[in-house]
Amino acid sequence: MLRLMQVRQDRGTDWFDNGDRPEGASTLVLASYGKAVYWIENEKIILEKGDLLYIPASKAYYGKCVPTVFHEKYVIEFTADTPPLPLLQNNEWVKSRAGAYELILERIKTMHTEWTEKHLYAEVLGLAILYECLALWNRELNEGPATSLAHQQVERMKNYIMNYYQQKITKEELGEHIHKSPNYAATLFRRVTGQTISEYVHKARVKKAIYLLIDSTLTVGEISEAVGYRDLSYFQRIFKRETGKTPTAYMKDRPTPIP
Repeated sequence: MLRLMQVRQDRGTDWFDNGDRPEGASTLVLASYGKAVYWIENEKIILEKGDLLYIPASKAYYGKCVPTVFHEKYVIEFTADTPPLPLLQNNEWVKSRAGAYELILERIKTMHTEWTEKHLYAEVLGLAILYECLALWNRELNEGPATSLAHQQVERMKNYIMNYYQQKITKEELGEHIHKSPNYAATLFRRVTGQTISEYVHKARVKKAIYLLIDSTLTVGEISEAVGYRDLSYFQRIFKRETGKTPTAYMKDRPTPIP
């Protein structure tokens, strides 16, 4: 069983970590911008955007910024009485580039917000997210890294989705786009990103909707249409599922119009 001890965001050019943490706590780090340096038992590790790092409780470490280089990362400290995953059972530090980086970053951002704002049941939700992220990462480690060609094909599919997210997007279209079968495209997309094509499309639409809700004068109904949802109630359900908030909650952040 896991127990959350701390969730924080480190950012800037003058960060230093002397390795102090609660007794028995392990550390999970996700780099989201720039780079930082860790020393784990005198072994130097450079952490860059997209990298995940696991430091078990038994390993002494310290870390610091690369001089003059801005960085940002999320740090989760937790204890594991009975480690549920091989990643946590080997008692060795692990670092790798996260294939499902975008999904894991999004989930950890949610965890950080819940934790820092002390929302009701934040620890329960945070634990669920921690289990999800560790399981996704451990699956990637078991399956081995995707090839550079696979990443290129997935990036092409992502770009296609971002250009046409307002329309219905199918695995047939994406397969044709990368000159592969529909099932190959769908399987490859999920393996590399940790998400189905449909899940990724919904997230792309909701991300654009959030921007329009804050920085435009469009109504919720108009935004629903603009991002590809013809059914307003369906848009609202998807939006609430993805963000935990209603669309109108984001409209409160719109700047006051200048008379």
